[in-house]
Amino acid sequence: MSVTETTDDNFDTDVLQSSKPVVVDFWAEWCGPCKQIAPHLEELASEKDDLKVVKVNVDDNVMTASRFGVRGMPTLMIFKDGKVAATHLGAMSKSRIAEWVAENV
Repeated sequence: MSVTETTDDNFDTDVLQSSKPVVVDFWAEWCGPCKQIAPHLEELASEKDDLKVVKVNVDDNVMTASRFGVRGMPTLMIFKDGKVAATHLGAMSKSRIAEWVAENV
């Protein structure tokens, strides 16, 4: 799989109703650390069939970012069974992202 984009309108369907755990990347175009972790998330998405990776542009989807209390970028959240299972603020290396996902999925 690859990383997909979701919006305020599609978030519930794409994330909360997903049968798989979902890593959500709350990001912004102007955010340097967001661009830094983007390739790591693409690799994670292509390596893990049992996981979905979704991006939410916070500038375009203010309601979803606000709903989940996103105040800094990048914010990564893992959703399982429609609920937030873990949250991380800030950039991480690919190996650290993989560890964080493994610890929380």
